[in-house]
Amino acid sequence: MPIRLNLLAESQAAEEMRRRDPVKRAIWLGAALGVVMLAWSASLQFKAMLGKAELSKTEKQMSVFTNEYAQVLDNQRKGDDILHKVHALDQLTSERFLHATVLNALQTATVNDVQLLRYRCEQLYAMTDGVKPKTNGDHVTPGKPATVSEKVTVTLEGSDSSANPGDQVTKFKEALATNPYFKEALGGRPNAVSLKSLGQPEFSPNGRRGVYFTLECRYPEATR
Repeated sequence: MPIRLNLLAESQAAEEMRRRDPVKRAIWLGAALGVVMLAWSASLQFKAMLGKAELSKTEKQMSVFTNEYAQVLDNQRKGDDILHKVHALDQLTSERFLHATVLNALQTATVNDVQLLRYRCEQLYAMTDGVKPKTNGDHVTPGKPATVSEKVTVTLEGSDSSANPGDQVTKFKEALATNPYFKEALGGRPNAVSLKSLGQPEFSPNGRRGVYFTLECRYPEATR
């Protein structure tokens, strides 16, 4: 029976041992893990780039919305200011002091033997500065518009030439207080019509005996 000799057995065994070398396997495994890590890192980098792009887009949108919101607030403030001015003009038109109305009312508030000699009106105004609105972030503190306070005082000087000078002054004062115009304009307040002075009886140039008096009508203070 022939004997077969494998002269390459030793080299084949060495090759087989090299193939089964654990170090080589570890190197291949490490290289594979490195490739996986690189791929994972690349995916994370790509996601980060997408996130930054989305963040930049969102920030731009927020900036646009913020500017639009600020514009809306500014338009609202201007609109409120215009409405306030229109309301003030309407109020001034409807509530302004008219001398003709007072003179017309005086023609209906008459007492025998009482003659009006002088009509004087004093109008005083005091202005209060307005407060500008303040903005703190998204919170807006509304301001206060400027206001003007009006004080009106009507002074009436006259003479009482009745049989007993001075008696008709009180009646004239009551006639003013109960007159429809003065009752409404003065708010029906007590002492809205007050006697400021009452002179001594004396003779006038026409030879009639009488007294001179001064009445004062104080209107309620109005703020506009």
